Amino acid sequence: MKTKAAVVYETGKPIEIVELDLDGPQAGEVLIRYTHAGLCHSDVHISHGDLEARLPMVLGHEGAGIIEEVGPGVTRVAVGDHVVCSFIPNCGVCRWCATGQQAICDMGATILEGYLPGERFPFTGPGPIKDYGAMCMLGTFSQYATIHQNSVVKVENDLPLDKAVLVGCGVPTGWGSAVNAADVQPGETVIVSGIGGIGINAVQGARYAGAKNLIAIDPLENKREKAMELGATHAVATSEEAGELARQMTNGNGADKTIVTAGLVTEEIVTGAFDATGKGGTVVLTGLNKLSTQNVNLPGSIMTLFKKTVKGSLFGDCNPTVDIPKILGLYQSGDIKLDEIITRTYTLEQVNEGYEDLLNGKNVRGVLVHDHS
Repeated sequence: MKTKAAVVYETGKPIEIVELDLDGPQAGEVLIRYTHAGLCHSDVHISHGDLEARLPMVLGHEGAGIIEEVGPGVTRVAVGDHVVCSFIPNCGVCRWCATGQQAICDMGATILEGYLPGERFPFTGPGPIKDYGAMCMLGTFSQYATIHQNSVVKVENDLPLDKAVLVGCGVPTGWGSAVNAADVQPGETVIVSGIGGIGINAVQGARYAGAKNLIAIDPLENKREKAMELGATHAVATSEEAGELARQMTNGNGADKTIVTAGLVTEEIVTGAFDATGKGGTVVLTGLNKLSTQNVNLPGSIMTLFKKTVKGSLFGDCNPTVDIPKILGLYQSGDIKLDEIITRTYTLEQVNEGYEDLLNGKNVRGVLVHDHS
């Protein structure tokens, strides 16, 4: 069948909308009709070359939709099911899945290559390279895609997919960075550095976990206002201000937990987070930079003497098969806000405009709405 998709052919060039051929599902695979896709910063990392991916690639790794067809041996979902996609698949049987660490499932090793198991490329199209990869094995900026059943989580049919779509990447990544990776406890002082699609959910997670003082850092006033609206007790422009505030609140100690969710994590941001964190505190690194960039350069003796922890977190240390339905349940009960973090919606043809808005700081989260008419 044919599908319209947003493709990156060359880093640094605009994303192109092209018609591709799509192969139907084989064993273990499903055909999905995407209804919505989230515009997440990680797609920009691909198009800018910060993350080195195999090109050409259909972008989009935050998606929701409806299952149209299933291949042989599919047990997780059936035709007609509403699903949210997990940007890292979960096989359920590798060492990591089996120990409750689905966020680092071995199947995630090829998400920047973009093929399905067996080096299979369901998308084909024009150009010297006929096989097109799919970002995170999903390619949610396509009207349709053939993906693996390990990448989908069934959700209740009455959940609005235009909101549920965010729970495929940004919401659990931010939420879990606070609740799981930072292990925020009631009464703690917490800093969240960078308030975009990830950071705003780290704020929501830290608030729900019981942070007493919750300081959001962002240079942009609109982001600081959104953080205050969704649970921050303070919002400042710099890590120096945040550190000073945290020390005032803790008899000079500093933050118990600092979560780094900036769109591009620099050495200055990491050092600022480390300095603002007090004795026995934890710094969680969730945001990215180029894979080759050395952006952590910290005084080891201070880390030792003050017993600080610096750790990386992928997907908020979440287990998608459990945590995606759990977070959607919290949305239904009003404990997590999703509607309020969607700044605006875009058509597939407006994808470049959507990313310009993201990079210019206009959006907390943009959502792409697929037109199937």
